[in-house]
Amino acid sequence: MDTPQASPHAHSHTHGHGPVPPVSKHLRKVIAVVLVPFAAAVLAGLIVLWPGGVPPHARTGVGFDQQTQQARVTRIDDVDCAEANTQSPAQSTPGAAASPPERCEKATIEVTTGKDQGRTFTEIVHPDQTRRYTAGQGVVVAYAPDAPKELQYAVTDVDRGFPLALLAGIFALAVIAVGRMRGLMALIALVISFAILTLFILPAILHGHDPLLVAVIGGSAIMLIALYMCHGLNARTSVAVIGTLCSLFLIGILGSVFISWAHLTGNTSDETGLIHTLYPGIEIKGLLLAGIIIGSLGVLDDVTVTQTSAVWELKDADPGASWRKLYGAGMRIGRDHIASVVNTLVMAYAGAALPLLLLFSVARSGVLRVAGSELVAEEIVRTLVGSIGLVASVPLTTLLAALVVSADRHNTRTSVTKTDGPKTDGPRAGEPRAGGPSAGDTLPARTGGGHRRRGK
Repeated sequence: MDTPQASPHAHSHTHGHGPVPPVSKHLRKVIAVVLVPFAAAVLAGLIVLWPGGVPPHARTGVGFDQQTQQARVTRIDDVDCAEANTQSPAQSTPGAAASPPERCEKATIEVTTGKDQGRTFTEIVHPDQTRRYTAGQGVVVAYAPDAPKELQYAVTDVDRGFPLALLAGIFALAVIAVGRMRGLMALIALVISFAILTLFILPAILHGHDPLLVAVIGGSAIMLIALYMCHGLNARTSVAVIGTLCSLFLIGILGSVFISWAHLTGNTSDETGLIHTLYPGIEIKGLLLAGIIIGSLGVLDDVTVTQTSAVWELKDADPGASWRKLYGAGMRIGRDHIASVVNTLVMAYAGAALPLLLLFSVARSGVLRVAGSELVAEEIVRTLVGSIGLVASVPLTTLLAALVVSADRHNTRTSVTKTDGPKTDGPRAGEPRAGGPSAGDTLPARTGGGHRRRGK
């Protein structure tokens, strides 16, 4: 009778780095009642709102909406800037002192893709320009069909495809080398996440669907796929999913309230202005809220999975622990996690906005004035709303995990089946309750004594 109880515990070690003891059938049904309808609703939302590609629009030739082609630098010549009919900004300033002739670089560039493949043009690079070219270097050129022929092509950026691809390859190898099968599954989930982002979320928003609804459906699909692929289809992952969902719901409510209360429009950059020009039907404010939800999703997954894993490991180490004890121990772990992750969020946003902060520092604007500007207030709301949802996810997920793992006694029964007799939770049939250092050596005599006591 003991052997069948031990087999589920042994099977649990096949799911990953820690044992995942199965919960009772009743709890599995309860979790399924919550998650199956939700997953069905997400799938229905994907089908109904599936955009079928990015909607077409007339090219404006502005910013990222330019037509681009690949090109290559074929030759670099050293020329006099005056002979090249160009001068530096200092020389062009009225009243500037005369300076020695400056030397410029004349780059000959050949278009390598498109209908004008093989066509060449030149570009003058002044000494005070930060960008430099080398022979054989790949570049990206913008094409303006309505411009004069000699001005139709201009370099807009360099081609960074190879170094980025190499870095991505190193990252993938590192993840697989350390994470092995889990690392491979994480990479597959990452590819699927990017596919949902580029094939569903972005085109659906461009088609005019509510950005908040699209973000909720797309983010939920990413969460379900990523968590279950990386951590297995079990109760522990399901608890993390439920904790993440509740936290995202809180973030959505807080974000909506404070975006409206702070009168944030979301139109604070050239990119959002261009998007609104190309697709006037897009709700920019909703786009801001959708960005907050998607941006918080990755960190929330990390916190909820960590908390549920910690509670499960605590239960495995102490099968007799009550849910209150598990919750207290899990929260001690969670408080350390909160302190580190919140600081990470703030520093990540500060690092992304560092050039903007430098401009405010140069202008010597006061802290309150800087924080009150829409450009900075948008980042403050984004950071604080995401952090509040992150903080709330810790006690919520820890409580759910403690209740679920404590509601089933399978772990305790499994511990009884261990072969080391002195460590069992109670005597088996025909075995005495008393024991001592020599209990194993005098087992037959004690067993007989046990029968005599039972006869009385």
